[in-house]
Amino acid sequence: MVDVVLACSFLVEAVQARLGDGRELGVRLRYAVEAEPLGTAGGVKNAAALTAGRLVVLNGDVLTDVDLAGMLASHEARGARASIYLTPVEDPTAFGLVETEPDGRIRRFLEKPSREQISTNTINAGIYLLERELLDLIPAGRAVSMERDFFPGLLERRIPAYGFAARAYWRDIGSPEQYRLAQMDLLKGLVDTPLTPPGTRSGDVWVGAGVSIAPGAVVRGPSVLGAAVRLEPEASVGPLSVLGDNVRVGRGGRVEEAVLWEGVSVGEAAVLRACVVGSGAVIGRGARVSAGAVVGENEVVP
Repeated sequence: MVDVVLACSFLVEAVQARLGDGRELGVRLRYAVEAEPLGTAGGVKNAAALTAGRLVVLNGDVLTDVDLAGMLASHEARGARASIYLTPVEDPTAFGLVETEPDGRIRRFLEKPSREQISTNTINAGIYLLERELLDLIPAGRAVSMERDFFPGLLERRIPAYGFAARAYWRDIGSPEQYRLAQMDLLKGLVDTPLTPPGTRSGDVWVGAGVSIAPGAVVRGPSVLGAAVRLEPEASVGPLSVLGDNVRVGRGGRVEEAVLWEGVSVGEAAVLRACVVGSGAVIGRGARVSAGAVVGENEVVP
């Protein structure tokens, strides 16, 4: 069984309540809780106390289907002590740019470069293979950054660190809009994953238990309807929409390219497009929730 350790601090109880011991996901899941934030490298050192051997490190706000087995084979073939998955992006200014030699050895890191500093479009994708002895380079008990401290330190010490570039899906989902777009990509089948939505698949729509679709209501796929979703007459859902359990869409309501968490109520003739709506929110009759909007948990939109 795969052994997974989550480095956690803020709201760890909510994460534990949702994921438990990982048994349902087919892994053994444990939690390394930081009393004070230790940074990206300090958190790895703290979490590694619960593990043994070589480390695979993944940022928690990334969705990817990168081939970890291929990355490991490359790591071993090159005699690397550290390997970083590199991915191309259109705009590297929001990320950590990584320059490599022709053989893949890392030449330079540049965190969040200005446009004038951009020399490549490959960035640090937040996925690492690390030999265990490298943990000795991370000071214990204080905040240390992977990007600004640890990896530049490897280069200064001439420790072999290589980039692994391969075609794979990758998205930073650290904002509500990127989270929504990731959901859309999953619906489109752009991510290679064995995970599927719960419920029964009918064409390109997944339907949970106890769903009620009134005459005249329409669901366009790909979309997901959670358990006990209720669509009233002339309601329209999709394409590219995800409705959590116990969502209600009133008569004539429309939901397109949106993610609605559990217990959301959409009023008669309300229109929601390309938005994220938190659990228990109420969208009033005739309301409009436009692209990019985020409605918080239990909020009311009149």
